[in-house]
Amino acid sequence: MGLSVNGVDITDADIEAELPHHGQSGNPLKHAVHELVLRQLLLQEARRLDMPGADDEARIEALLAAEVAVPAPDEAACRRYYQQQLARFTSGELVEVRHILFQVTPSVPLELLRGTGDAILDELKAHPERFAELARTYSNCPSGAVGGSLGQVGRGQCVPEFEEPVFRMRAGELGKRLLETRFGLHIVQVERRIEGTVVPFEAVQAQVADELQRQSWHRALHQYLRILAGRADIEGVQLEGAETPLVQ
Repeated sequence: MGLSVNGVDITDADIEAELPHHGQSGNPLKHAVHELVLRQLLLQEARRLDMPGADDEARIEALLAAEVAVPAPDEAACRRYYQQQLARFTSGELVEVRHILFQVTPSVPLELLRGTGDAILDELKAHPERFAELARTYSNCPSGAVGGSLGQVGRGQCVPEFEEPVFRMRAGELGKRLLETRFGLHIVQVERRIEGTVVPFEAVQAQVADELQRQSWHRALHQYLRILAGRADIEGVQLEGAETPLVQ
């Protein structure tokens, strides 16, 4: 493949051995190559700085501990993050929701599907009492048989692109436009809300601090890798800003 880092070759056998670790990614080959290149960069830097360790992985860990240290967040930063993310720290929040799903398939043009969905949504805005009837007729979800009802849904039970807008809706509110998710187009109505209870800051302070420190560490690692990649002679691949590896 002609892949090397500062004159050290990365072989096809190396890539083949790495590939199984990236089977769930959108592009396993690309992720495997980038992982190997970045690992080689770190290993070479660990050797250059004479980092201690019984093996290569230990030397890389010692390098990262020395070069990518970040301070612990203070209480003020943790409180700001907590206030910005209150929805995440709310326990017992539920919505009772119903929907009509227009499933996207290769045999149905998206614009035709969107036109049908918009027409039905307009009908429901004028006649909301027809929701169950139209769900039984048009929905491609099994819930159509029960008028589109999904029952009570808690956070984390639906895909994010469905959950986030639904949990912002008021009780009785019909979505103003079609909601698009990986499953298709949805007409959504929240029938009832149970607001839940906000978990006190003190109960989640350690969790918040850990998350903020992890985010800071990821940013610092990304910057460090960009520096290493920028001064290295890498052949056979372009790193596109040195994506952060080794921390998935």
